[in-house]
Amino acid sequence: MAKVQEESKWYDRIAWGVIIPVVLLSFVSFFSIYNASVNDSTYGTPTRTVAMQIVWYTVSWLMVAFIVRFDAEQIFKLAPYLYGLGILMLVAVLFLYDRTTAASSGAKSWFVVGPVSFQPSEVMKPAFILQLARVVREHNARYAHNLRNDWLLIGKVMAWFLPVAMLLMLQPDFGTTLVFVAITAGILLVSGISWKIIIPVFLLMVVVGVAVILLVFTSEGQTILRHYFKTYQLERIKSWSDPSGDNSNSAYQLWQSMKAIGSGQIFGNGFNNIKVYVPVRNSDMIFSVVGESFGFVGGVALIGIYFVLIVQMVKITFSTKNAFYSYVSTGIIMMILFHVFENIGMSIDLLPLTGVPLPFVSQGGSALIGNMIGIGLILSMKWHNKDYMFSTAGDF
Repeated sequence: MAKVQEESKWYDRIAWGVIIPVVLLSFVSFFSIYNASVNDSTYGTPTRTVAMQIVWYTVSWLMVAFIVRFDAEQIFKLAPYLYGLGILMLVAVLFLYDRTTAASSGAKSWFVVGPVSFQPSEVMKPAFILQLARVVREHNARYAHNLRNDWLLIGKVMAWFLPVAMLLMLQPDFGTTLVFVAITAGILLVSGISWKIIIPVFLLMVVVGVAVILLVFTSEGQTILRHYFKTYQLERIKSWSDPSGDNSNSAYQLWQSMKAIGSGQIFGNGFNNIKVYVPVRNSDMIFSVVGESFGFVGGVALIGIYFVLIVQMVKITFSTKNAFYSYVSTGIIMMILFHVFENIGMSIDLLPLTGVPLPFVSQGGSALIGNMIGIGLILSMKWHNKDYMFSTAGDF
């Protein structure tokens, strides 16, 4: 009887509401990547691309099992070291980047060792989340909330954010920089700072965003923006506003994505029946595969899986009594939510094109590992209430 009760306790401490949606998304990934590879040999044969994704998922789940064993106190202590390691990798990739990838994409974002490529900014995301959560937790434990102290907290957060943002812009990788902005905004939003600060800052960001979009459509504005943005980034904004205006250049990828999704209609064209060519379909434009293969119903079902995953993570966030964990989970939720919103939005012309993959579905090991590290941290929130391997004594 005691053995049965112990197994029940072990079972109850696993966040199945998070694991099951991720498993479902992995199957969506396998089917979609196979479909995308049938008529596009850029990434190898369909069997090889799916096999590599399975390998990356296997490695990721092993990492999740390892991360779950760490409790909040140990993760808290490790945060600065993980952040520092991430900064070192972002610096190193500026000198040791893959020349072939940089020549084709213009971005110094990838290490390549033999057949394996790796993007350090992806694993920097969870490390950045941990460090920001540590900073906010330490600040709130020491200072009372008032306008002066809230501005002090914002200054501390910016001091950790700006080095990452500058290194990413040197690559350059504007899409990934936006993910870090979303993470920072989410953690600050729940940190307890006053709405007297949040509302004006939000309105300022909206004004700046609108101004940038308007400047893109004037020659004088483009001259100003070229000091801060690459030409292709400005062209992406123009193609977003009118994808049919020039579907032979910057708007081609977006135009083909919308054609593919539209061709799927309600129920899709079925498995292994891809007819519309979309560049970079295995990764950034993977949602076009879902739309073409499984139609509107398949797209809604995929969004539904993400919705369940986000809801389950939010529930865990509210249930934890550890402030540090709550900030960590908020950052992870914002990371995944922004990826989903941006990737699907850009595939259907709601948002400008950026190189942001669809979490757990797009092909790629580094992005998958970064997201799965986040899942491991979420799962650890239901696994820290008893001494296990790597756990430490004392309250935190």
